Amino acid sequence: RHLDDLGVGFIEGGWPGANPKDTEFFARAKKELVLKNATFVAFGATRRPNVKAADDVLLGALRDSGAPVVTLVAKAFDRHVDLALKTSLDENLEMIRDSVSHLIAEGQRVFLDAEHFFDGYRNNRAYALEVVRVAAEAGADVIALCDTNGGMLPDELSQVVHDVLTASSARLGIHCHNDTGCAVANSMAAIAAGATHVQGTLNGYGERTGNADLVTIIANLELKKNQLVLPKNALREAFRISHAVAEVTNVSSSARQPYVGVSAFAHKAGLHASAIKVDPSLYQHEDPESVGNDMRMLVSDMAGRASIELKSQELGVDLGGDKQLIGRIVDRVKEMESRGFTFEAADASFELLLHEELAGKRPTFFTIDHWLTTTERSEGSIVTKAEVTITAQGKEITCSGSGNGPVNAFDRALRDGLNALYPELAVLELTDYKVRILEGRLGTGAITRVLVETSDGKGEWSTVGVHENVIAASAMALEDALTFGLLRQGRKPE
Repeated sequence: RHLDDLGVGFIEGGWPGANPKDTEFFARAKKELVLKNATFVAFGATRRPNVKAADDVLLGALRDSGAPVVTLVAKAFDRHVDLALKTSLDENLEMIRDSVSHLIAEGQRVFLDAEHFFDGYRNNRAYALEVVRVAAEAGADVIALCDTNGGMLPDELSQVVHDVLTASSARLGIHCHNDTGCAVANSMAAIAAGATHVQGTLNGYGERTGNADLVTIIANLELKKNQLVLPKNALREAFRISHAVAEVTNVSSSARQPYVGVSAFAHKAGLHASAIKVDPSLYQHEDPESVGNDMRMLVSDMAGRASIELKSQELGVDLGGDKQLIGRIVDRVKEMESRGFTFEAADASFELLLHEELAGKRPTFFTIDHWLTTTERSEGSIVTKAEVTITAQGKEITCSGSGNGPVNAFDRALRDGLNALYPELAVLELTDYKVRILEGRLGTGAITRVLVETSDGKGEWSTVGVHENVIAASAMALEDALTFGLLRQGRKPE
């Protein structure tokens, strides 16, 4: 959904039929995934040797996936055909032709990933080109040339792409890995040589040293080459979405990631300071707001003014262009982020903060006065209980709950105490819970950040809590989650 918000053209969801998790994902996607901008894509391989495409089980899973587009990976390196597929070069071509034409006949659009293409081209140019020709003849929409081992350099790669385009009428794409540190540069070189389809991952995630970072490629194309790739103004959401995805994947963002790293437009006092005051462009290659980032005079975790204004607009909270109010929010977010909070993947907590700053008080339905959790191991079983005292609607309520862990028990106790006063809470469900250690040097004594995702069946929202104690951090996130849930249900705060 974050990728769709960014506005990319295609989102590859995995390999249905290859493992239970991907199969379940596609089954759920059919019912639950509604995309505004992107087209959903299934990934898989060409049929097995000496089997008809219509009879191949994994091709059947792609056919039944519900995805309107399928990316098929095929061998383009003759040695791989011999050693990995253990079949003839002619049969590999027939596997490509049969698989592509079968899926197209079944109503799906097909992309072909020519795996190890550049190694294959070096080893046997004629055969690598034949793979491209056969796939295009069979009806593949695009043939993506894959630098699977990531060993190419931009000047060499662009020459190969140019040669393939000269020798073929096929539409070409590019798929680069970053083993030489050139995934983005190689992708840009391929585009300059005539490729019109680019594959990559957000933030460059991927095996080994990663894949081409789509954020950087898109920003380069839009800002440096004036080629509109995303919906108009969508690039201004890049910073927020990049960091939100980092929280979802639980992979720390790189401060030095181009365009969207927190240090991408950071400047230390000294040599740059006076020049920056006169004109920021003297030490910045782009306006940070173009990607939703912000200039920083010191390297810090602060959220920029541009990001806060963009996010508040998206959440439907009108700050009215009030510079004093926005500045106050920036200062508060900066202070909270210095303590470990993050709002990039905690929209609901951020929205509550906005309402508090706008109204001068926090939206409140209840306060947590006291809590106690216990975990006991007895006769091979583990029992976790929580006792919580809350004040709501002028009443002090003590409630208890048990669960498979202290947070689950706390959540149940809290709901048990509030359900009579707020029956709307019955529809809320905790759908995800994530803990990150923020100061690894302190080990188990470190500050912890907890992110909680909650659903009411109609939408989902995320909240954050930070504390030295993981239960206390969880309590903060849960309090925000229930408060926001009640606001969504139309309840007026006390």
